[in-house]
Amino acid sequence: MKKLKLLVFFALLALPLLSVFAQRNRELYIYTWEEMFPQEILDGFTRATGIKVVLETFVYNEDMLMELEIKEGGYYDLVIADDYIVDFVISEDQLARKLDKKKLTNLKNINPVFQHQFYDPSDEYTIPYGAGVQTIVYDPSKIRSEVTGYGDLLNSALQNNVGIIGNYRVINGMALKALGKSYNTENVADINAAGQWLQRFAGNVKVVDDEHLQQDILNGNVGAAVVYTSMATAAKAGKPNLKMVFPKEGIGFGIMPAFIPVKAPNSNAAHAFLDYIMDPRRGAQCFEYLGYYCTFKASEQYISEANKESLILPGFRNFEMIENLSQEAEDAHVRIWKAFLAASKAEVRN
Repeated sequence: MKKLKLLVFFALLALPLLSVFAQRNRELYIYTWEEMFPQEILDGFTRATGIKVVLETFVYNEDMLMELEIKEGGYYDLVIADDYIVDFVISEDQLARKLDKKKLTNLKNINPVFQHQFYDPSDEYTIPYGAGVQTIVYDPSKIRSEVTGYGDLLNSALQNNVGIIGNYRVINGMALKALGKSYNTENVADINAAGQWLQRFAGNVKVVDDEHLQQDILNGNVGAAVVYTSMATAAKAGKPNLKMVFPKEGIGFGIMPAFIPVKAPNSNAAHAFLDYIMDPRRGAQCFEYLGYYCTFKASEQYISEANKESLILPGFRNFEMIENLSQEAEDAHVRIWKAFLAASKAEVRN
């Protein structure tokens, strides 16, 4: 009788835990930035699977990494972040698990251009969800001379009339490409030469904004801007006569990989969600909302005509991934960036 009472007692204790586990199996915790998925995609996934999507957001990649380290690769089921930080997640911290590709029937829909990258050379851990490309947008009604590349931004007619994003590797890289060098050079002399190029450019820069620069070109605060893909998409949507330029010297691009943490409580739901968004039509819906380049080749045919220029990567191959560098090269980049900002006297918002 005593044994029976004990069994009943422990069974009652276990009920709340079983309830928690059952609930967790019906939830998918995604950790990423704000506004990464249209609500109808999230609702559609819930209707199709019965799994509720819970979104938690971060602002900086480094915050994501710290949170993932604290949780030892648990709690979250799916994470989307920038390529350079995912490189650390996989190679150093080992906080990502290998994908179970048998559960991903839509893998064939990925554009191979965005695969086999430095952070995941064998595509074992990640799915590319959107890519950002460095572009120039300018208003031909305010900028009379044609802009075809970075060199044109040195034109004295553009004094105090250019906006730039606040990513120093992208802007320093722009200077390196203008000099015929790689974004990823380890040669400090080349980086210093890029610093001299930026000093010549400084007087033309009016604003540095890493989040809302498209507003400056839409409201006429600047006539030209070096922007991320999503900003170019938003600017063109607001003012279709703007010209978008893929600089002739070459462009840098970054990818936002999705990965499943090593101790994800609901990895099955994560796989199901990845497969769901890789459907061609749903993928197109995601990228139209996201405003970044479509990384699913099968989705390109469903991108609207108005957004094809902004969301489908052009056929040329004069681009380069921006990768992690040695500490010496990184320090040189920080040094020339600070000197450039001091020389520009621009409004720095972020």
